[in-house]
Amino acid sequence: MKSKIQPHWLIALVAITAVTLYWHLWAEDRYVSKATVVLESPQIAPPELSFSSLMSGGTGGQKDLLLLREHLLSVDMLKRVSKEMPFREHYSQNGDWFTRLHNAEAPIEDLHDYYMKRVSVELDDYAGVLNIKVQAFNPEFAKQLADLLLEAGEAHMNEMGQRLAEEQVRFLEKQVERLHTRLMDARDDLLAYQNKEGLVAPTKTVEALNQVVAQLEGELSKLKARQKAIASYQSNQSAEMVRVKSEMDALEKQIKLERERLAKATGESLNQVSAHYQTLEIQAEFAQETYSSALAALENTRIEAARKLKQVSILQSPLMPEYPVEPERTYNSVVFALITLFLAVIVHMLILIIRDHRD
Repeated sequence: MKSKIQPHWLIALVAITAVTLYWHLWAEDRYVSKATVVLESPQIAPPELSFSSLMSGGTGGQKDLLLLREHLLSVDMLKRVSKEMPFREHYSQNGDWFTRLHNAEAPIEDLHDYYMKRVSVELDDYAGVLNIKVQAFNPEFAKQLADLLLEAGEAHMNEMGQRLAEEQVRFLEKQVERLHTRLMDARDDLLAYQNKEGLVAPTKTVEALNQVVAQLEGELSKLKARQKAIASYQSNQSAEMVRVKSEMDALEKQIKLERERLAKATGESLNQVSAHYQTLEIQAEFAQETYSSALAALENTRIEAARKLKQVSILQSPLMPEYPVEPERTYNSVVFALITLFLAVIVHMLILIIRDHRD
């Protein structure tokens, strides 16, 4: 008695035959343009300034590559591709039923799903590079799309990297302008006060007067000591005693005069002038230091903006495919056949187990 072919084996055989025929007879050729790129920044040494912390930090190369990858696979990139190239027309008018874009007017969400099937961007963690693959139904379109991805990706990374730096530059330019005005005002106030009081450096004048008073008091102390010595052997009416007293009186009057000049009872005393002058001088020095710091920060930020430029260095430029590499017909057929046979074996074993339990 001839045994009949069991249905699951028949289904597996039909499926394998159909899929093999599809891959070898019907599946449309797809050309693949490949490119390998890495991101580099200009090597600009920061100046030796107190604001060197602005320039610290690593380049974050791998992070930048991941950002570039996400942008290349984003909806924004798809919109630019659709605007600059006949993306919808190419993929809707070419290819077999399973690989073509069925609706040329598909919504952006569906179009992006299809775009992700035709564009692959993978990060090689070990080498630190991006591998870009673009599939199309003719070699020219594949290469043009790969070229556009590289150009648009570099422009996006530069724009993103410069945006913050340019905002910082504009902010610092406003601050420098404001601090310059503040510095000029502080200097004008200092010069006006010097002209008003008729003193170039009141602080130095006070120091000089203090030195004069100290010298006079020293001479007065010597005379007092001499007076005591003379009084021990001469009368108060002696010529030498009178002369010493006259000198002491003159010194006391001069000391009183210098002290009144330094801090007189009414009006603005010299020590008050000196204190006000010191305040204005400190304000002017602070304005000068702040202005210098702002200039240094501005220069550093401008250099940082240049360092944030990202150049897409091409290790392998997009190739013009000479023959189609997709689909991998034999590989796909063999893999499908093995999986189908494996499933058929499982079904067959289940059927045998069920029969044994029934018996």
